[in-house]
Amino acid sequence: MSYFVQLLVSGLVVGSIYALAALGFVLIYKASRVINFAQGEFIAVGAFVVYALSVYLGMNIWLALVISLLLTAVLGFFVERVFLRPLVGQPIISVIMVTIGLASLLEGAIHLTPFGGGNFSFPSFLPQKGIEFAGISVSYPQVLAVFFTLIFLAVFAWFFQRSTLGIAMRAVADDQMAAMSLGVSVEKVFALAWAAAGITAAAAGFIVGTVSGINLGGLVSIGLRVFPVVILGGLDSIPGAVIGGIAIGILENLATGYLDPLVPGGGTGGVFPFVVLLLVLWFKPYGLFGTEEIERV
Repeated sequence: MSYFVQLLVSGLVVGSIYALAALGFVLIYKASRVINFAQGEFIAVGAFVVYALSVYLGMNIWLALVISLLLTAVLGFFVERVFLRPLVGQPIISVIMVTIGLASLLEGAIHLTPFGGGNFSFPSFLPQKGIEFAGISVSYPQVLAVFFTLIFLAVFAWFFQRSTLGIAMRAVADDQMAAMSLGVSVEKVFALAWAAAGITAAAAGFIVGTVSGINLGGLVSIGLRVFPVVILGGLDSIPGAVIGGIAIGILENLATGYLDPLVPGGGTGGVFPFVVLLLVLWFKPYGLFGTEEIERV
C-alpha cells in the first residue's frame, strides 16, 4: 500500500509540472486558437535563464526566477508581435508551421550555448532531508512543485475572474468580433496570452530543474508530453489543464511502477499518456472540460 501511495505522490508532482506547462498551451489556444508547438523550448529557455543567473552571476535563486519569468514573458510577447501578428487571417496551418519552425530555431539557438548538451542543476537552496510519514517519503522540491501549481492556479483564477484584462481575454475567447465591437483590443489580448504562456513555461522549467535537474532534451520533450494533458482536460479549459496534468502524471507514474517491470525494456510510462490521448480522442474529442463546437453549414 505504501508503494502505491508513493507512486501517487510522485505522480502528483509530475502532474503539477505538466499542469504548469499545459497552462501555457491553453492560454494561447483559448485566446487565439493557435497551438504552440514551441512550448517545450520556452520551458528550456526559462530553466536555463535561472541556471545562468544563479550559477554564473551568483544571483539569489528567487531573484533569478523572477527575472526568468519576466524574460520569458518578453520572449512570448516578442514572438507574437514579430512572427505571428503578420499571419492574422491566414490559414491556421500556416500559424502552426511557424510555431514548429520557432521550436527548431529556439532549440538550435540553445545548442549554440554551453547548455546544449549535458546535465545541469541549480544551486542547492532547499533542505536536503525530505518529509517522511507512514513509510511515504516526500522531498522538499516535490512539495515546492505542488505549491507552485496551486499558486499559479489561484493567480490565473483571480486574473480571469476579477481583472479587466482577464475578462477581456475571456471575451475574445468566446467571440472575437463581439469583443472588438465592445472596444477590446484583440491584438493586445493575443500578445498578453503569449506573454502569460512564457511565464508558465519558465515556472515549469524552474520546477523541473529543482526536482530532477536540467537537460535540454528532457525539457523540450515536456512540450510533447503535455499534448495528452491538454487533450484530456480540453484545449480551452484552464481547470482542465490542471486536472488533466495531475491525472496524466499519476497514470504515467503508476504505469512506470507496475507495468515497466512486466515489459522487457520498460518504457510504458512514456507511452501510457499517448494511449490515454487516443482513447480520449475516440470517445470525447473535446476533452473532459473542453467546449464542444457545432458548426452548421
